[in-house]
Amino acid sequence: MSTLPTGLTAGTWNIDGAHSDFAFTARHAGVSKVRGNIYGIEGVLQIAEDFTASSVRASADAATVSTANEQRDEHLKSGDFFLASEHPQITFASTAITGVDGPEFTLEGTLTLRGVERPVSFKAEFNGANEDPYGNTVAGFSATTAISRKDFGMSFDAKLPGGDLLVSDKIQLAIEIEAVKQA
Repeated sequence: MSTLPTGLTAGTWNIDGAHSDFAFTARHAGVSKVRGNIYGIEGVLQIAEDFTASSVRASADAATVSTANEQRDEHLKSGDFFLASEHPQITFASTAITGVDGPEFTLEGTLTLRGVERPVSFKAEFNGANEDPYGNTVAGFSATTAISRKDFGMSFDAKLPGGDLLVSDKIQLAIEIEAVKQA
């Protein structure tokens, strides 16, 4: 049995989309990083007394992708990348929590992009819990991983004269979750 990180309590926690963030980073032309966000985050965390028995289900709206460049955002929504018109939801469902070390742990699960399911492993951390000004108990979590966009059918392969990809295959994901405990 794995005890809960200090400050976290068992129960059902709803993801607060207004205070959560799903960010990604890709290399562009092999020399710079382009960052973006996906909004419409929602989901539920079921925190168990045995922390390793906890679970999370979450989704985000692929059509909300934003990189602060409208032309690039429309390209990301297209069939070259998210294919948002046919697969509007990006989802994650946990399958295991392992390697618990205080507030840090590994979150295993299935990520679905473009209708393609792949196992992923997030390096995760519980950031603490507190009471907000409205009397709600809130908790924060951070999670990071790297994925291959090609594993999810994103095969846009424009090449530079030297042979490098215009958009990297390796994509960094960084997720910040604030969740509110149900009464």
